[in-house]
Amino acid sequence: MLTWLAVALLAGAAVVAIGWGLRRADELGRPRRFPWVTVALLLAMGAGAAVPGVLRASQERRLGGAASVLAGARVAVRCQSFGGAFVDAGPELGYVRWRADGSPEPWTLIKRDQCRHLAAYARSDKRRPTRDQVVAVHVLTHEAMHLSGRLDEAVAECAAVQRDAQTARLLGAGPADAAELAGAYWRNVYPLMPEGYRSGECRAGGAMDERLPDAPWLAPLPP
Repeated sequence: MLTWLAVALLAGAAVVAIGWGLRRADELGRPRRFPWVTVALLLAMGAGAAVPGVLRASQERRLGGAASVLAGARVAVRCQSFGGAFVDAGPELGYVRWRADGSPEPWTLIKRDQCRHLAAYARSDKRRPTRDQVVAVHVLTHEAMHLSGRLDEAVAECAAVQRDAQTARLLGAGPADAAELAGAYWRNVYPLMPEGYRSGECRAGGAMDERLPDAPWLAPLPP
């Protein structure tokens, strides 16, 4: 919505300027002054309306780059717009669409609040992420696991908890802070997930243990 408004306002400024250029004199032949105030106002309003879209596009590129590394393929991340959030009643924090052949579309949509928390995390020093930020980082990892072809929720979830530290590093965290974020999700959020997202085999030595160095069960407990 804001993007279209920005385009309309900028186009309006161009129309006013072009109109002046085509008719620089009035009916009596007197020179017309350039409508600086109108053009400047339309340009300022258009630029203001464009800012959210520009920022969202920049964030989507960064998140898409991280998701591509995690998924092992070039994929995209779309952050839900204000208009999309306004009409959305779904409980999921993000999703991937699946084709009829069982393969994923090469993009994921992450809900507006989670994208906001991801943006806040990316701007932070990464040392004390909030619970919302921890969950948002994990949502990005989880959806990237779906993009890699893991359809089952419990499988994607367990693969994600073993890569949350990698996601945090891709977003700018240092190794220790990344490991702490992954551990926080594993200790405080994973046990509370719905049954379909959890498995007794998601543990050290379990069938879902990929023996990755970032697995949260390898990290020492915080003091």
